[in-house]
Amino acid sequence: MQQQPSRNTSIVSPKLNIQYTVNPKMQIFAKAGKGFHSNDTRVVVANEGKQILPAAYGTDIGMTLKPGKNLFISVAAWSLFLEQEFVYVGDAGVIEPSGKTKRNGIDIIARYQLTKNLFFNTNINFTKPRAVGEIKGEDYIPLAPVFTSVGGLFYKQQKGFNGGLSYRYIKDRPANEDNSIIAKGYFLLDGAFNYTMPKYEIGIAVENIFNIKWNEAQFATESRLSSEPAPVSELHFTPGTPFFARLRLAVFF
Repeated sequence: MQQQPSRNTSIVSPKLNIQYTVNPKMQIFAKAGKGFHSNDTRVVVANEGKQILPAAYGTDIGMTLKPGKNLFISVAAWSLFLEQEFVYVGDAGVIEPSGKTKRNGIDIIARYQLTKNLFFNTNINFTKPRAVGEIKGEDYIPLAPVFTSVGGLFYKQQKGFNGGLSYRYIKDRPANEDNSIIAKGYFLLDGAFNYTMPKYEIGIAVENIFNIKWNEAQFATESRLSSEPAPVSELHFTPGTPFFARLRLAVFF
């Protein structure tokens, strides 16, 4: 039997977390740490065991607020630096290193309790991802999100009707290094509604309520039709799930 290639390595990952409570309604914090980036074990083989655990350095600074009894807000500015970014190459089906990268962003989380059982929450994320050491305008990180948001309106109680509506949003983003090919963003609305009793629960879950056409997996890859004189680099994608509903029944013991 052929022995499979393997490598062993280690990295020190120190962390620092400082919090200060200004008053019962405000807390400020600062965090910093070192970790590592490794999103696919095939890198061990493809990269011959070299730089398989590149360091990742992250910092956060922000605050949490409770300006009112029913409102919670968290705001944080953050930065992430990777010594090596591993990316998937769809044409070759391999993982390869692509150099140093950095990301700077702002995260905003908000939750508001409308009534005892009804609440709204949202999470908003702004990011500027760039490759380090590349020419400006050719330093985009393919498929790295620049603006995302999730959230929804939910009604919850232990017995009886409960459920909610939730959304997912991602903005258009570069699909290649010079932003000449765009990965399309989308906004999806999903719903879940249940009737809960101590011994059973009946529910319905609905995905993509407005039946939006959207792209799930997306890659800028090179392809060529029989009628084309030369290969063309363009967006290839897997269509996202259309309107879909399913019923569920759960029995509690």
